[in-house]
Formats: sequence, structure tokens, C-alpha cells
Amino acid sequence: MLHLQSSEHETENKTGHCTKVVRSANMENLRSGYLFPEISLREYEHSQKYPNAKIIKLGIGDTTEPIPDCIASAMAKQATALSTVEGYSGYGDEQGNKALRKRIAEMLYGNMGIKGEEVFVSDGAQCDISRLQMLLGPNVTVAVQDPSFPAYIDSSVIFGRAGDLQGQNGKYERIVYMKCTPDNDFFPDLSITPRTDIIFFCSPNNPTGTAASAAQLRRLVDFATANGSIIVFDSSYAAYISDGSPTSIYQIPGAKQVAIEISSFSKFAGFTGVRLGWTVVPEELSYSNGFQIIKDYDRIVCTCFNGASNIVQAGGLACLSAEGLQAISRVVKSYQENAKILTEAFRGLGMEVYGGQNAPYLWVHFPGSSSWEIFAEILEKTHIVTIPGRGFGPGGEAYIRVSSFGHRETILEASQRLTNLRTLNIN
Repeated sequence: MLHLQSSEHETENKTGHCTKVVRSANMENLRSGYLFPEISLREYEHSQKYPNAKIIKLGIGDTTEPIPDCIASAMAKQATALSTVEGYSGYGDEQGNKALRKRIAEMLYGNMGIKGEEVFVSDGAQCDISRLQMLLGPNVTVAVQDPSFPAYIDSSVIFGRAGDLQGQNGKYERIVYMKCTPDNDFFPDLSITPRTDIIFFCSPNNPTGTAASAAQLRRLVDFATANGSIIVFDSSYAAYISDGSPTSIYQIPGAKQVAIEISSFSKFAGFTGVRLGWTVVPEELSYSNGFQIIKDYDRIVCTCFNGASNIVQAGGLACLSAEGLQAISRVVKSYQENAKILTEAFRGLGMEVYGGQNAPYLWVHFPGSSSWEIFAEILEKTHIVTIPGRGFGPGGEAYIRVSSFGHRETILEASQRLTNLRTLNIN
């Protein structure tokens, strides 16, 4: 249905004049639309149908709590300084403020041997995913967790690595989908996983909310080492880990020879609209000919990026101060408590709920159901927006993802609405 909607939309937008530029075959090969704008469209249509309904948004993972004052004040101070001769600054280093790069290395990778020079500050992890795709060229092979954050797959399609979309199963022919289910503890069976050049791996995982253990990541690093592969490790939700699972791939010995790590201030510091992230490219990581990958990534950054805002980077430094970390931890704890409330509500309906402990997402199972139908039914009966698991790949069918980002009173109201579903036989 989504594909047909997209095709109709494209037909409607044809004009009388056409250029002689041929549309990229890779763009034509993309699924009809990116998942999250589609959710926003469904939400808008629901609001038009029920104009007086109070819609609760537990879908798109956007933070809701205010940025702590000590962090916002640091950005305001930097912005005000720009109005003075002494405080004005123009272009900064494309790789990021040296002080911030050093502080990220020290505060988040202190015992892992990561240096400030290996940290590249950016405008967010999602942008860095595409920069890494540009770095790695058109001919590399790719593996992703299934289910998976859509940007790994969609950017692979755009860069021509995916092959054709297989209508019967919703997979791209040249992408390796590493099945992650409750049966394998949401960690792929590497004994049956074919070799690829690149392995996208997210922990804590979006969407399943599960974090890989040290033993599991040891197997992943060994697998990449044996195959000469590169792991692109997404640790954007590491601040939510509460059970001692690794917060970085570099906690595993040998990972610096096989892994690039991307991360973000978005979900632990409330920077979703402020935009600040980073990528770590170790000096030990090299191509097959021995050339250091960090040198090429530096070239990509210098070509495609003028550096993160100096105002925002001041906020990043404040986040990693003692006061900032303490303030952020209180916000993270609030979202973790929200997850517990929502988990109890869904389990009260008899649903199996995964995640929530080490990530701000619940992965709720509705066996034998269509995830889009469950999404639609919950929206229709409770005015709560979730995310259909199918949007994260074939492995997400029969699941929905539920975000715990919300104010406490909103989460409590959502919990009450879900509790009332007992009489509606949703399962």
C-alpha cells in the first residue's frame, strides 16, 4: 500500500517540462518512504479524524524533558559572546573543538585507549552513518541486524550496495539480514552469517531495546577479525545501560582494529533538535593495503562538513562536566522509570515485552499479528502513537516499538489507556 501511495504521489507531481537528467536507479530502488515521516503522516491523518483527541506520542524517539539549565546556559553564554569582538568566532575545525574531542575521549572512553584525535565531532549519528557510507565506496557488502534502524539499510540502498528489493520478503538481495529474536537473545547467530565487508551493529539496540553482553560482543569482534570486516557500532543509547553491559565496542580487546563507533548527544542530553554527535575512528583501523582509514575519514569530513556549531559544542562540553553529567543522569533515570511503567501496562495485557531496561524503547510482541494493523488499532482505540515493527525490517513483523520519552503525567495517562484495552480484546 505504501509503495502504491508513493507511486501515485510521484505521478501527480510530474510537470510539463522534464530535464534530460536520469533519476538515480538507487533512489528508484528505495522503499516508498522513510519510516518516521510516514508515522508523522499517519498521526496527522488521525488528528484530522479526531480533532478533539489528545494524542500521546510514544512513536518517534524524540526526547521531551528540557535540557538541563547548566547545559542550556553554556550554549546561551556562547551565543551571547558572538555579539562581542572578543567572543566572536567563525569557522572551527571540521573535526570538532579540540577541547570537546579530548573530553569525549577522556570521559566516555577513558580506559579504552581512545585519543581525542580519533574523535570526530558532528551534527549527529544519523548524518555520520551517511558519511561513513560515502567513505566506504560503492562495492562493499553490508550486514545489518534484523530488525534494524532504517538508516543503515536506506543509506546502503542510496549508495548502490543493496541490490533489488525482493517483494516477497521485503529484503534487499545483496544485504545480509542477521536475524535477532527472543530465541537467540536478540544476538545474531554468527556461525551461519556470511562474511560481509561492513557489519552495522547497534547496542543498546534500536528498535529492540536490548544490549549485547561482553561475551556477545567478544564473539562479534572475533567474527569481524577472522573475516577482515569492519563493524560500524552505534552506541547512541549507551547512557541507558543499567546492567553492566558494555557501553562501547572498544571495551572489547582488539576492537580498535576492526570497529568504528558512532554516537550522539541526542538521546541522553536532549539534543534531538540541537544536533551533536561524534564518530570514533581508531588509528589502528586500516584497509586491506594497510592505509589508515582515519585519514580518509578526515578527508570526507573536511570535504562534506564545515564542523558542528560552536554554540552547540559549548553545550557538549557542559554535558560532560561534573554538573552536566549529574543533571543528565536524572533525566535518563526519568525515562527509564517511564519504561517500567509502560512495561507493566503491556504485560498487564498479557503481552511479551522486551527491552526497556537498557534503552528507552519497549519491543512488544503480538504473535501472529500484522504490526501495521496493531499500530493502527492502538492508535484508533487509545490515540497513542507507536511504531510498527515491520518498519524496522522483516524481523519486526508482529512487534511494535514503544518509546518511553515523555513527561511522567503523559506516560501515566498512556498506561491507563492501555489498561483499558483489556475489554477491547486487542490481543
